[in-house]
Amino acid sequence: MSTAIDGTGSSPKAPDADRGFFGHPRGLATLFFTEMWERFSYYGLRPLLVLFMSAALLDGGFGMDRTQASAIVGVYAASVYLASLPGGWIADRLLGLRRAIMTGAVFISSGHICIGLSSFAHSKVPFFLGLILIVLGTGLLKPNISAIVGDLYPEGGARRDAGFSIFYMGINIGAFFGQLVTGLLGEKFGWHFGFGAAGVGMLIGLATFSIMAKKTLGSLGLEPTRDPDPAVQARKVRTIKLVLGIGLAILVLVIVLGATGVLPLDAQVIGQNMTYVLVGVAVVYFGYMFIGGGLTTEEKKRVAVIFILFVFAAIFWSAFEQAPTSLNLFARDFTDRMIGSFEIPATWFQSVNSFFIFLLAPFFASIWVRMASRGRELSSPAKFALGLFFAGIGFVIMIFAANSVVSSGGSIKVSAWWLVASYFFQTVGELCLSPVGLSSMTKLSPRRFVGQMMGIWFLASALGNLIAGLVGGHVDPEKLDQMPTLFIVTSASLMLAALVLFALTPLIRKLMPKTQLKHT
Repeated sequence: MSTAIDGTGSSPKAPDADRGFFGHPRGLATLFFTEMWERFSYYGLRPLLVLFMSAALLDGGFGMDRTQASAIVGVYAASVYLASLPGGWIADRLLGLRRAIMTGAVFISSGHICIGLSSFAHSKVPFFLGLILIVLGTGLLKPNISAIVGDLYPEGGARRDAGFSIFYMGINIGAFFGQLVTGLLGEKFGWHFGFGAAGVGMLIGLATFSIMAKKTLGSLGLEPTRDPDPAVQARKVRTIKLVLGIGLAILVLVIVLGATGVLPLDAQVIGQNMTYVLVGVAVVYFGYMFIGGGLTTEEKKRVAVIFILFVFAAIFWSAFEQAPTSLNLFARDFTDRMIGSFEIPATWFQSVNSFFIFLLAPFFASIWVRMASRGRELSSPAKFALGLFFAGIGFVIMIFAANSVVSSGGSIKVSAWWLVASYFFQTVGELCLSPVGLSSMTKLSPRRFVGQMMGIWFLASALGNLIAGLVGGHVDPEKLDQMPTLFIVTSASLMLAALVLFALTPLIRKLMPKTQLKHT
């Protein structure tokens, strides 16, 4: 039997025996830094979008209405999450994980280049083409790089969980520094400098993966899943290529018709229709699972729990993902950002969430373990309810800040500590809900539907991002009365959802298998 040779001329270690990266496989370093730079580019770009699109033409922006700009950000973010579903399918059936990641990184880099050109050319065509390329690229890269992380640990267990924790820290490091760097350059020196910095980050990620993957990943992710029957495999490949061809042709047609003005595109209308479609997809999918999914009675109970968690997760993300829209605009227009003679870029506040994750994640990991050891572990629904409650507190804080602005007629700017406090409680809510949600999807899903249920989790995030974008534009110096209303409705929705979920928790616990209760 032949032995694969890595780029150094020696036989690579098996993933479970390789401990060259702080006790973990060296391949984790490759994936860690690739994902870190990809998140640097994604989170570095995202908060600039609404500021750039709503900025006046004289300031280098597009001069768009804020509700339109915010809706575009929502549609874009939702599309990024949705693209993970076909992205994983294409990698599994056609490209393989590694080629999907490389192709995705090239698409993302090309997208950033297009967006950078738009700020020079003052044209919307390369801007929106760039967003589309980033969506396509992220759909290919993000789910598949996470899949390879899992493949590094064929033995599973606690070491695998620790590996994902390290990988998650790379995501937050990229998000933290991406928003600091691109925000400073974009707001202080010019939009194209901020967009360019985000693009450079992705190019570094692309270079990192292309140089290090062969040496550290061995044969992991090189080949797609193949049918043992060559004839069947050939038919599958033809079907995949046909579906891809039709999908890309439709996308190109929409781009051309939109760019030429033949097909008028309204972001608010598109976002609203997407919301109805996503809700409909969720309802139809869960209906199918209960009626035609061939589930046992026990599995139906567990899927019912997943449905309930899906609904409340979507509510949470619809508030939390207002960070790049309503809270970002509030930071720019109504927050005192001066420290001496230096004005803090508005986008820097987007990094506060990542900072608090660094600070609080070890604490939450410790407190959950301690509660479990004392027999007081909270169930997943209870943790979800806490997440909604704490996020609600974060938006209650913003009601007071908004009322201070409104009472002055917009003549004063409030302390930056209002936003910092709001982000603190939102981060506490995220740490109660997000990791628990991921864990619950894998533990409660029927084994043959785990992949689909992870897709449903991404669907909740997509729906939340979409709603957040649709409502997030109601922070405007010319429409001050809308701002407190937005934060009141958001906080009330979160608090009401938390109360309802707390009330439902005893019922939900009865639906959960006894073997799952102490783990969820």
